[in-house]
Amino acid sequence: MQSRSVLGYGAAALGVLGLALFVGWWQVDGPGAPVPDDGRPLPLTAMEFDLTDHEGRPVGPDTLVGSPSMVFFGFTYCPDVCPTTLADISGWLDALGRDAEQLNVVFITVDPERDNVDAMAEYVGYFHPAIRGWTGPEEQIALAVEGFRATYEKVPTDSGDYTMNHTASVFLFDAEGRFVTTIDYHEPREFALPKIRRAMNEKDAEGAT
Repeated sequence: MQSRSVLGYGAAALGVLGLALFVGWWQVDGPGAPVPDDGRPLPLTAMEFDLTDHEGRPVGPDTLVGSPSMVFFGFTYCPDVCPTTLADISGWLDALGRDAEQLNVVFITVDPERDNVDAMAEYVGYFHPAIRGWTGPEEQIALAVEGFRATYEKVPTDSGDYTMNHTASVFLFDAEGRFVTTIDYHEPREFALPKIRRAMNEKDAEGAT
């Protein structure tokens, strides 16, 4: 009789433990888990901002949907990261040959105070002709940065001027506007090109880094 009681208590304890583990799984890893904010960019179709390209035409996230896209944030007074990255992008586009015509390639300024349409037109003119420069009001730039889950910050310099800190990655989206992956600053061409081709060929997957 005593052994039956022990077995009964043991079974009950195991049942409670199993229920607790199930509830924990449901809340942490299962369907009841909260959706994590992992810093992934929104789909282009979920972004809302209005900018102007370096030819004075209105543009926004809808401009990019329909073709795979490569997007980079920076500014024309950038001393090294921006010209280096834009030179890398130009090299990638050259390596893609005619396939590069399928891509939207956009450089969005984070320094609209200095980077007006004329400044952007002159700057992107130093790089591959496929690269488009986008600028606009500060609040619209902030909306774009937020949608891409990028960052930027105005930093005073000792000379009394300022510079901009900003995300240095290149963002890749497929033709449906879904985020695919990023290319890191100074990432070798042998790694960058397959990522670009992946974005160009991505059709049914939801995109993953």
